[in-house]
Amino acid sequence: MSEGLLSVEGLQTAYGQSQVLFGIDLTIREGEVVGLLGRNGMGKTTLVRSIVGLVRAQAGRIRFGGVEVLGQTADCIARQGMAVVPEGRQVFPNLSVDEHLTAFAARRGGERGGILWNAQKVYELFPRLAERKRNLGNQLSGGEQQMLAIGRALVTNPRLLILDEATEGLAPLIREEIWRCLKQLRESGQTLLVIDKYVNRLVDIADHHLVLERGQVAWRGSSAELADDRSIWQRYLGV
Repeated sequence: MSEGLLSVEGLQTAYGQSQVLFGIDLTIREGEVVGLLGRNGMGKTTLVRSIVGLVRAQAGRIRFGGVEVLGQTADCIARQGMAVVPEGRQVFPNLSVDEHLTAFAARRGGERGGILWNAQKVYELFPRLAERKRNLGNQLSGGEQQMLAIGRALVTNPRLLILDEATEGLAPLIREEIWRCLKQLRESGQTLLVIDKYVNRLVDIADHHLVLERGQVAWRGSSAELADDRSIWQRYLGV
């Protein structure tokens, strides 16, 4: 397997005696958008948690930017330029919007597409957050919290941005706002790994996709291949 920005080989992860991932291979190259698909409980979030160091894998390799990161702590991996927008948003209830974007800011010198993300850039991306910059995390709507979670990740100026169910549970108008954001990030050259159930939207922005089934890669291919074969949607995604 040729090495990309992120290279995962033979990854196996378990929780106690219960194995969840069985030999996952994944490559993401600089500037690519990759969709990670599968029904609930198939291992998508465990794969993300393994990649970012929140769960210790039992076997395999994870290389990021040419460096082996398997076994490193989550904060070490984050400092190398990996950021995740977690499922459930996880914003701090007692920090304001502005404090979130200030506390997590990091200038890495390798900004994507000529963009150096800071609070002002995030407010331009999400004007709704600018209107609420003094509001605390627990004073925001679910959609605003999701925008803040994305903005918080962006101000770290990540080489790889991972989004775990970023449109889950949002009103249609807010969901469209998130898809607009992802399209804009793609056009800027940001490398993305996106978990989402809206396959019809993912095929519009992703270069290629992996489908997980019971902790294994059941299918991989391009957006064009996925769009053309609806049997994959029915067999593995229940769409």
